[in-house]
Amino acid sequence: MTGMDAAATSPARAPSPSPTTGTTQGTVRRLIVYTLLFALVTIAAVGIAGLLARLLELGDRLAVGGVADLALSLAFALIGGPLAALLWWVVWRRLREPAEREALAWGLYLATMYTVALIVATSALLGTAMAGLDREWRPSGFATGLVWAAVWIWHRWMWRHPVKRPERLATVPAVAGSVYGLIIAVAGAVNALGSLFDTAIRGASAQALAGSPWWQGVVDGLVWAVVGAVIWWWHWYRDGAKRLTTGLAAVALIVVGVMGSGILMLGGVGTALDVGLRLAFDPADPAAQVLRPLGVALAAALVGAVVWVHHRGIAVERSDGTRRASALVMSAIGLAAAASGIGVVLNAVLAALVSPLAASGTRALLLGGISALAVGGPTWWLSWRPTRRVKPEEIAQTSRRVYLVAVFGVSAVVALIALLVVAYRLFEFGLDAGSGASLVDQVRAPLGVLVATALVFAYHFAVWRRDRAVIAAEGLGTERRIGRVILVAAGDAAPLEREIERVTGASVTVWQRAADEPAPAGVGSVTDAAAVVAALDGVTAKRVLVVTGPGDPAQVIALAD
Repeated sequence: MTGMDAAATSPARAPSPSPTTGTTQGTVRRLIVYTLLFALVTIAAVGIAGLLARLLELGDRLAVGGVADLALSLAFALIGGPLAALLWWVVWRRLREPAEREALAWGLYLATMYTVALIVATSALLGTAMAGLDREWRPSGFATGLVWAAVWIWHRWMWRHPVKRPERLATVPAVAGSVYGLIIAVAGAVNALGSLFDTAIRGASAQALAGSPWWQGVVDGLVWAVVGAVIWWWHWYRDGAKRLTTGLAAVALIVVGVMGSGILMLGGVGTALDVGLRLAFDPADPAAQVLRPLGVALAAALVGAVVWVHHRGIAVERSDGTRRASALVMSAIGLAAAASGIGVVLNAVLAALVSPLAASGTRALLLGGISALAVGGPTWWLSWRPTRRVKPEEIAQTSRRVYLVAVFGVSAVVALIALLVVAYRLFEFGLDAGSGASLVDQVRAPLGVLVATALVFAYHFAVWRRDRAVIAAEGLGTERRIGRVILVAAGDAAPLEREIERVTGASVTVWQRAADEPAPAGVGSVTDAAAVVAALDGVTAKRVLVVTGPGDPAQVIALAD
């Protein structure tokens, strides 16, 4: 058989992959293309918004210094718009290839533009609505919000596309949208309730003196709260951000949901307590002045508590690592407040010893420190629970060790800075003793910070040293055999995730199987978590893939670095 006959009878070869697919050249190409697309879409949106604002404005504004702005809007819209459409058409056609949909640049572009468009559209439209309540028409803000809302809808359609949606960073828009919605909802609710409480406490005349009716702050805050709640609800429930177990979702849950709301709640409680103490023990200041921050403080405490309870409950239901992280961040918040209170109390005591005539200001400072200590101390005690006996397994956990190192490391840095300030004040006083200023009065503030941070450093450093001794004695200091486990499972995988994390100490990422996906041969469902743990016994790798499904036992695959 000749070579031509062999070629004719041999099966057709599959087309070779594109030379840029999966290569550095392809990565650089995508980075340039999506960066350019982001810039062109932004330019086109700015130009179209400017032209639309011109159409919505009443009267002829062209003759009053508006020619340059009009020319810029025309250039942006008529040049940037067609170029953006052309480049998007080219990109959209290439997304038929799986490699393009799996590229990091596609997911990063879509997540970034989705978030930016949502923020700009919401801010512009809400700003226009707030101005409308004051009977002021802002065509520029309305046009900007309308155009960017269209950009957001367009990118949401691409994000939810059944075929061309991104394979990587696909959950980022849901997480970012839920976080943004939660932030503006909380801010609006605090403003609305704060204005309402302030009116009830101080009366409507206090706000009328500020130049606005009492109900305006309530309505403005309520509008922001409702819009933010809708955005949050849509991404949290409809888009499934609540069910996500990715690293970004866990960080958003802990940092924004638990820590952010915890700071808001404790800050409100501390401020309200300070107001009460000043009313009871500092009669020198007028009551109206002392009561001024009480309404916002009560609103912050109430809204922060509601948000904290919701997200804390979700964190408790997640993995042990997420639950421990939520407890540790609350411990850090309480510790920071308690340390600040100790420093302020010491500052006030020294001020009273040096300047007893300045009783009013010193008393207010002392009461503020007591309030911070009264709020932060119990929070730290309940979250950290220093008197309980810690199990060796918990001592060996990475989150606890990282927390201890971070706390005594940060406190050591702050203490060092405070020590330098104290030394500077001492040398300054020694070189210029005739300045008339008291030495104690000059060093009392940095000295209070130094004492508080030194106490924090000493305690946590001692705990860290004790934990190291326990780890060495119990033989828990061996290096982890598995760094990260990628668990592919169907249904509720939370119990299995917690068990893998507890036994191996590795971080676990859950990938949900499609509901209609057939099970691969040899891969099955694991009803007993012990079976998966047994399958992982003896496996050593930085990353391990565990696949479960209906059928036989789990399949464990050690991945290359």
